[in-house]
Amino acid sequence: MMKRKQQAGFTLIELMIVVAIIGILAAVAIPAFLEYMNSGKGSEGDIAINHLEKNAKAYYTKAADFPQGNEAATPGTACCGQAGKVCKAVPADWNLGTAGHPWADLKFEMTDDGFRFQYDYTGVAGGYTAHAIADLDCDGGGKTTITSTGSSSSGSPKTSHATTGND
Repeated sequence: MMKRKQQAGFTLIELMIVVAIIGILAAVAIPAFLEYMNSGKGSEGDIAINHLEKNAKAYYTKAADFPQGNEAATPGTACCGQAGKVCKAVPADWNLGTAGHPWADLKFEMTDDGFRFQYDYTGVAGGYTAHAIADLDCDGGGKTTITSTGSSSSGSPKTSHATTGND
């Protein structure tokens, strides 16, 4: 009489349960990961706006006012429309060699390739407004805007910024 060997392995039901668990985990993890990635992309704008605010205060200390004038959205083309969906650093975009331009007065420019925000600036006597604007996921369905404002009261420069949009 021959004995049958007992077979080892997983049943089809057990395998399907594992696949279902992996699917549920992926459905939860992927959106959380994408949100985390966009949050990291948004920090570029915060860092750049902080830099602009520090330079605006330094300029105010020397000149008793913020830089005056307008700088249109720089770079001129949204980053999503460029190769790799990021902007390339082009020194000529920032007018750094031209005195009297706000970017030059603020010593503000993007020097690393692969940035995602466009920056603009409007300065008038006693204050300024600057923006960092980006469609971080390049879906055309919304933008993140970081707005920096500067004002002076009793001879002291004050700056603040706020973020709107949740791209």
